[in-house]
Amino acid sequence: MPFLTPVVPQVDPAEFLKRPHQERIRFLTAFWAEHGFGTQKMVHAIYILKVLVLYIGCGVLLTTLTSDVGGPLAVSQWWNEPIVYQKFVLWTLFLELFGIGGTWGPLAAHFKPMTGGISYWARPNTIRLPPWPGKVPLTAGDNRSVGDVVLYLACLASFIVAIVMPARQFDSLPDSVQGGMVSPVLCIVPIVLLALCGLRDKTLFLAARSEQYVPILIISAAAGSLLTFTDFIVAAKVIIVLVWVAASMSKINHHFGRVVPPMVSNAPFVPRFLKKAHYRSVPNDLQPSGLANFMAHVLGTIAECGVPLVLLFSPWPWLTLVAVGCMVLFHLFITQTFPLAVPLEWNILFAYIAVFLFAGHQAADGYGVLDFSAAWMLPVLVAGCLFFPILGNLRPDLVSFLPSMRQYAGNWASATWALAPGAEARFNELTKPAKNQIDQLVEGMGYDPDVAEMTLQLTIGWRAMHSQGRGLFSVMQNYLGDEYENYSLREAEFMCNSIIGWNFGDGHLHDDQLIEAIQRRLNFAPGEFVVVWVESQPIHKKTQQYFVMDAALGIVERGEWIVSEAVAEQPWLPNGPIPTRVSWTGSNHPHLAAQEDTAV
Repeated sequence: MPFLTPVVPQVDPAEFLKRPHQERIRFLTAFWAEHGFGTQKMVHAIYILKVLVLYIGCGVLLTTLTSDVGGPLAVSQWWNEPIVYQKFVLWTLFLELFGIGGTWGPLAAHFKPMTGGISYWARPNTIRLPPWPGKVPLTAGDNRSVGDVVLYLACLASFIVAIVMPARQFDSLPDSVQGGMVSPVLCIVPIVLLALCGLRDKTLFLAARSEQYVPILIISAAAGSLLTFTDFIVAAKVIIVLVWVAASMSKINHHFGRVVPPMVSNAPFVPRFLKKAHYRSVPNDLQPSGLANFMAHVLGTIAECGVPLVLLFSPWPWLTLVAVGCMVLFHLFITQTFPLAVPLEWNILFAYIAVFLFAGHQAADGYGVLDFSAAWMLPVLVAGCLFFPILGNLRPDLVSFLPSMRQYAGNWASATWALAPGAEARFNELTKPAKNQIDQLVEGMGYDPDVAEMTLQLTIGWRAMHSQGRGLFSVMQNYLGDEYENYSLREAEFMCNSIIGWNFGDGHLHDDQLIEAIQRRLNFAPGEFVVVWVESQPIHKKTQQYFVMDAALGIVERGEWIVSEAVAEQPWLPNGPIPTRVSWTGSNHPHLAAQEDTAV
């Protein structure tokens, strides 16, 4: 494939757009199976340069030049220094909250401009989404104020200050530690500011990937007082192992087997024949093949659980090093697939952390899981780290899938938007620095309008390849009926990106709260903007709960579908919509109004 040229579906775009929606989905899912998004390799090169130069290069310079650990090239001196570990976490937090970490660039629907993040969050009058509006003092409303902007910028500054300030020495530091550690107060300030930002706008707390990094800041803040150096290292080990294990446990479901094939299909350097091998028979049967199930449940679920436990409990240095190598390869594999939320920095950091913690501070050297200075520390740490994953899997409506550790599990809250002719252009009236994706492609990148439309509909095909897509499009067909073909369908995650500046696949960022905020500003008429939204599957139930929302009318319908029936179907629903059960219909439901008119 030419470096500058994308792979595009071999069909006339104008003719393609005349086809029924489900026929388009069949064509696009077959294309995705072989080519993924079809992105030109130039885009992947930009991401690689961003990771190598901005993340790793600048990160090494910042962390080493501001610490007494030798120069940037003296890797043998600083690779196992705790201050380098701490500062790389702070650097990652800064980039994520700035908006140039995950969910950046074309693979996250930021075509032009490529950066969301700060361009939204440092701008007054953009939409913010408080997690508990009206329940926490001083958090009501959905409009970003100047005070919100100042608070956000102060939080960003606190990460940089913590990176550049001199290290602090502790009595409990062993002689092998030369560079000291980050001062505890410099870890406390970012925690407080990030919490305040999150109470005003949950998007910021999630965008910083707080569930991954704040526990590290907490143990860093306790180092030297509550925690000895050994406590700090062992606690850091327990934290990362619980992240891995909780994520692996979340993959024991019907959904995950359908995550791996489209993710591998989007990997730019995987041969085409190997992409196709992850499906039973392209283009007629896109269910996962035996290879895909092996990749998902053996190299994925079992390995992500078993290898970290080996790291935590292994008394043998040779076995520990083998396990470290396995986890490094695990994260490098994910990195090279360029998943759509592009969490490249997160994967690189976790690969480094595996080396730093387990190769640099082995259990045989006194850093075993039972080497805490007080017996209460281990159970308290485990309980604290597992609280949100357990709650989030039992009550996914209460916890984002990120703190629930379901990042790649396929069990996600998600949605599809249906827009009447002319409705999509209305979103450009919102206060936001970027236009809708369709306009970014046409005006910013020079795409033909039909080609741009077909490109965006690839994301609809991608959604249909996952379990919840079958349910979303089934409900949408049932609700819209004969009008289904008259609407433009949009992937809600991508649309959300252009409106609030960030989305990592979390449907809680574009649920009824966001729709109501949009409606207060744009005042859509009934039928112009329709949303089908589904919650993640609770671990103890066989169903997923959905609602249908008309922006002008509010939620008009609730119901559920059985997950096993959704995953059994092909993405394009050749047998028609899957069975769904309507559990509640509002008095504002337009179908009821039509029936009443007919009865009269």
